[in-house]
Amino acid sequence: MTISRTPAIQPHKPTIFGYKLPQTTDRATPTTQERTLPMNQILLFIGLVIILCLTIKPVGKKLPFPTLLIFIALGMLLGVNGPAHIDFSDYALTETVCSTALLFIMFYGGFNTNIDRAKPVAAPAVLLSTLGVIITAGITGAFAHFALGFDWIGGLLLGSVVASTDAASVFSVLREHNLSLRGGTDSLLEVESGSNDPVAYMLTAVLATLAAGGNIDIPVLLAKQIILGVGLGLAIGWTSSRLIERAHATAEGAQTIFLFAVAIVAYALPSYLGGNGFLAVYLAGIVLGASDITGKVEMAHFFDTLTEMAEMTIFFLLGLLVTPARLPQMLLPGLALMAFMLFVSRPIAVGLLLAPFKTNPRQVALVSWAGLRGAASVVFSLFAVVVGVPGGHDLFDLVFVIAVSSIVVQGSLLPAVAKKLDMIDAEGDVRRTFNDYRDEDGMSFVKLKVGAGHPFAGRSLADIGSVADMLVVLVLRDGAHPVLPNGDTVIEEGDLLVMAAPTFEERAEVTLREVTVTPHGRLAGLRLRDVPQGKHPFIVVMLKRDGQTIIPDGNTLIYAGDEAVIATLAS
Repeated sequence: MTISRTPAIQPHKPTIFGYKLPQTTDRATPTTQERTLPMNQILLFIGLVIILCLTIKPVGKKLPFPTLLIFIALGMLLGVNGPAHIDFSDYALTETVCSTALLFIMFYGGFNTNIDRAKPVAAPAVLLSTLGVIITAGITGAFAHFALGFDWIGGLLLGSVVASTDAASVFSVLREHNLSLRGGTDSLLEVESGSNDPVAYMLTAVLATLAAGGNIDIPVLLAKQIILGVGLGLAIGWTSSRLIERAHATAEGAQTIFLFAVAIVAYALPSYLGGNGFLAVYLAGIVLGASDITGKVEMAHFFDTLTEMAEMTIFFLLGLLVTPARLPQMLLPGLALMAFMLFVSRPIAVGLLLAPFKTNPRQVALVSWAGLRGAASVVFSLFAVVVGVPGGHDLFDLVFVIAVSSIVVQGSLLPAVAKKLDMIDAEGDVRRTFNDYRDEDGMSFVKLKVGAGHPFAGRSLADIGSVADMLVVLVLRDGAHPVLPNGDTVIEEGDLLVMAAPTFEERAEVTLREVTVTPHGRLAGLRLRDVPQGKHPFIVVMLKRDGQTIIPDGNTLIYAGDEAVIATLAS
């Protein structure tokens, strides 16, 4: 099966930020037939991959290494040297898809940033995400030049590509292991890893253009990148926070779609004008996350799923794109570079920049170890291939080895290292590191119809008292006539009560569903205590029969036609 044979370099003269790059001809231009597949085959492939990824993800949580590695392995198994022998070599398409996925990861990283938790660590985090990236890139580039024989431009380009820590990998490890760290270290890592990609991208863009033979005005390029990235990111975030409420009036769920579009615009507009799209989309996410807008619970649900899919997509495509047969020659230099960054360049940068803050040496050591390289670095190496850097394919393979080895070693051992350094906050909650819009103190609204014979009918709210921590906030009477209740308000038959209750926190995975008992179903004709249990335990919590609501016990007989509300436990 051949998906694509598109070359790394397009047949037209490539450009970056408006600067023309020289034409390269080291690869042949494929035919249209070679580049394309029927849409139904592409959709079938995508659908099967998504299903497979989601199916194996729960298994990955039980493994000692980060789940993201599974998707890399899956891509490699399906790739050219795997059993499926899928020959996929479209670097340009992969770079586009992965950059798109990365923009949503970065947007949600900004949107999910807890400003209150981030403020105390903002200064060191910003230093690490700016000067830290530059120092790491410089030291690593010098090592690549003197130890591995790279020329200076190539060495510094390699250093720039791998200089940023990967937000997707760091967030994944912290959440999978529920790692809450002392001294605000988890917040420090969150802000640093979420904000250092733009700086690494700028360095990569400059050095990749120089390596490809392009002529650029570096001060102008950097100025455009920073000014447009910061300015447009903040402007788009602020404007969107004012407009998003209007989307709410359009249709239910429109706010989430609006936010999705904002993320795309926040990246695409600055990029089109020569600015830093990654910086802009991250800042726009921060502004919107800190804004007082409604519907954040629904937005969080959507972007949680979207970013999870984006992470799976990136790592799967990178595994599919890489040629495993080429990796052995990159193994030793890749491991040498990973080890050098882990024990030399990253600790030097972290130690120098955190010294003014009199940071605990154990925290310095943990922050150094937690500098995982991952998807962002490999995506930036794809960018170098696409713009025509000589030896770009070798650079991609080398960075792939560095990223995978970093995730394996640093990601797998991060919990153990944190424990060894006594940096785990046993009483903390890593969810508080991020904006948790599903807070335990959030409120949900429940509607209750007071029918004939209901125990509330004819009683005042003062007599009823507090029912399961619910507060009656509105009474709808005589169709839609609203009554603002107080303690003396008497509930009448036919009233519709609107009650506020604390939002349910799904600590155990409980699913509520309503089913109709059929004559030949497994519930019909049985007493509740005799209902057989399947793979997932469940309990019938309520029955609706002939307009009446029944709270069952073990002796309750279930009839065909009953509406049963069933609570199912996933584990």
